[in-house]
Parts: sequence; structure tokens; C-alpha cells
Amino acid sequence: MEKKKINPVATAFGALGRDLKELGLTFAEGDWKTRLSAVIFGFGPLMRGQIAKGLAFLSCEIGFILYMVFVGWKYLSKFGTLGTVETTKSRRVTVYGDNSFLILLFGLLTIILIVFLILVWRMNMRENRDEELILRKGGHLPSNRKVLGSLLDSNFDKTLLALPVTGIFVFTVLPILFMICVAFTNYDKTHQAPTNLFTWVGLANFRELFSFGSTGFGKTFMAVLLWTLVWAFFATFLDYFLGMAVAILINRKGIKFKKLWRTILVITIAVPQFVSLLYVYKMFANDGLVNGYLLKWGLIKSAIPFWTDPMLARITIIVVNIWIGIPYMMLIATGLLMNIPEELYESARIDGATPLQMFRSITLPYMLFVTGPFLLTQFTGNLNNFNVIYLLTKGQPQSMKLAGNAGQTDLLVTWLYKMTVNDTNYKMAAVIGIMVFVVTAVISLIVYNMLPSVRDEGGFQ
Repeated sequence: MEKKKINPVATAFGALGRDLKELGLTFAEGDWKTRLSAVIFGFGPLMRGQIAKGLAFLSCEIGFILYMVFVGWKYLSKFGTLGTVETTKSRRVTVYGDNSFLILLFGLLTIILIVFLILVWRMNMRENRDEELILRKGGHLPSNRKVLGSLLDSNFDKTLLALPVTGIFVFTVLPILFMICVAFTNYDKTHQAPTNLFTWVGLANFRELFSFGSTGFGKTFMAVLLWTLVWAFFATFLDYFLGMAVAILINRKGIKFKKLWRTILVITIAVPQFVSLLYVYKMFANDGLVNGYLLKWGLIKSAIPFWTDPMLARITIIVVNIWIGIPYMMLIATGLLMNIPEELYESARIDGATPLQMFRSITLPYMLFVTGPFLLTQFTGNLNNFNVIYLLTKGQPQSMKLAGNAGQTDLLVTWLYKMTVNDTNYKMAAVIGIMVFVVTAVISLIVYNMLPSVRDEGGFQ
């Protein structure tokens, strides 16, 4: 039987309609306590003896009012312009004006808190209706002790998640929203708060990123994006299939010292990448060990430009990443290969299947089914693989043809880093950050729906 497809838009509007209907019934059928709770949060629960719930709602409202009076309104009122009073100097005394950075940050925080207050208000009204319905049916409201005790019992999940959710909001959600807002401003090295103001510029930065003129970033963005996709493809699938091949080879009957080979490969994981990659960079430098011995043995007449030739640098990076990535995949594949029923291989041998046919019909489909989500995770991770690129080449070699201080081996994420740290071009860095998210999200959604483990969940059960 086919599953009925769910339309998320229709579901969302349906939920909104039901919520508005319930809100209308709350005001139409509610008593004066409930209606007054729409202005004074928690008034109804307080009057019905629900002190804990009432004080919780009331404290949210009071805290929000105090924040708006002393902090929020000051920044929210200037959010539309990001400040108009510039910093000036008078008789060697600096008179600071508006700070666009703080206005954007606290203005955004204030908008979020307003949305949060609306959600709390809705919870407050729903609590009033629930209490009224219980009382109309002749029931009894829970005691305050029971309400507080539920925070360690039936509602313990909310208690446990309160701190992590707050941390995610403060350290993840708010910075992401702030970055998105920066993409629509002219925040760069010439507009640095608090000395200089920056302001909204709309879609100008996005037009600049996709402009293919002499001053635009279009050609550079497309070149870096293309190399990012090529790098992610080879870094993912070469490691995947070579790691699987190594695992199959080590697990074959008759191979001796299996634990030794696995240990040797795992050593590359044990050594921190910061150490190993910098060492590899020195090895392949023009005056490094590789070129030194090749010159000494007379195999080459001049040093091979592993890091200065654009194409050779990219090939070298991919090869070095194979050395780093194979052990991870080898360990994963080793465990999965042991779970494939031996009877499948025995039946295939009886039917006269060759090792290659058994790999194509048994091993590979099983591995792709089980490791499909992992493979997608690796691909998206390689799209943002900062360590390998930056520790090996720092995005070099540089090119005058590329804008924004981009190098020939830069990924979008390393280019973003350069734009932020080296050029202090925060506006374009924010735009690139948004594009990184768009590229990663689109690829992830498309590939995820193509995975065998998603399309056919019972395929190998």
C-alpha cells in the first residue's frame, strides 16, 4: 500500500487554522480571569491557585518589559538604519556615537525575544483554556507541589533540555542569524564599528558575488565552487572505495598479520592532523625531502612544484587526503563486512559467480545500503573540510585572476576564512557563508532522497 503524501504547506496552514479557532474559543468562552491573562500573563493560573505556572508566565512578561525599557527599545528603534550618529573627535577626546555592530546584534536579539514572548503568550492562553475545561468537567487542578514535581518526572525532558536548547540558541542560532543579516549590510574594513557606521544595502552584496565584471566576484565564486565540488567528490568516493578495498583485502582468508596491518593504518588517525599535514607540506615543498632525494638520485633536473603549480597542488591534496581517509573507511567497512551472511557468498560460488560478480551483487549493494547516510555525511563534511586544505596549502597558489584574495586550492570555506580574517570583508564573507549553506543543503536533500536505505528501508531486512 502506497503511503499518502503529506503536503507540508497544507499541514502548516491547517495547524494555524486550528490554533486560531482554539484561540477564538478561548476568548469567547473564557471567564474574566482568562481574558485578563491576555494582558497580565499568568493572571488566570494565579487566581485559580496555580502559583508556580502563574509566576512563570508573569516573570517572562516582567523580564521582557524590563529588557525592552532598559536595553531592547534603544537598539530596536535604530535597527532600520543601524545608527546615524557617527563617532567624532573633539579636542583629542573621542565622542562615541552609535555602534552599528551592537545595534544589529541587540536589535536582532530583541526581535527574537518578541517572537518568543508571542509564543509564551500563546502558551499562557492555552493553559488558561485547559484549566477552565478541567474545572467545567468537575475535575481538580494539580497542586503546586505536583506541578513542580513533574519537572523531575513526567516533564523531566523539558527540564533536561532547557539548558542545552538555550546554549544552542545563544551560540548557534543567534550567530547564524547575525551572519545572515551581515550579508545585507556594507560591513567591511572601511565600515568598522564603533569608529565607522555600516548600514543596510539590500541585495547589493549578492549582486556583486554573481557579477562577472572586472570588479565582481562571479568568476572567482564559480571557480572556487567548481573546485570545491570536485574536491568533495574525489575526497569522498576515493576514500570510500579504496578503504573498502583495503578492508576486503585484509579480511580475506589466508592474509597473515591482520591486526598488524590494521594497526599500521590506524596510526595515521592517532597522529593529530595539525602535525601530520604540516609534515607532509614540508616533505613536498621545493626544498623538502621528496624533491631533495629525487634531485640527489638524478631522477629530476629541477624541483617538482607540488604546491606552486595549481593543477599539481590539487592532485597532491587529493592524494594526501587518501592517506588520511582510508583508515576511517577501512575500520567501518571491516565491521560491516563481517555482518554479511557467509551463506550469500557460498550460494554465489555454487552458482559459479566470480569474485568481481560477488562484489557487485552482494558486497557493494549491502555496503551502499548501510553506509549511504555516512557517505552523504562525508561528502557534506568534505565540502567544508577546512583542515586539509588550509594546513597543506592555505589555499595557495595565489592568482591575480581571482578576486577576494582567493587561491587556486581554496574551498568556499577557506575562502570565507580569508575574507573574514585577512581582508576583514565581513559582508562578502557572510554572503559566501550563505552560499555554502545553500550548496550543502541542496546537495544533501537531493542525495538523501536517492539513498537506497531511504527509498527501500526493508531492502536488506
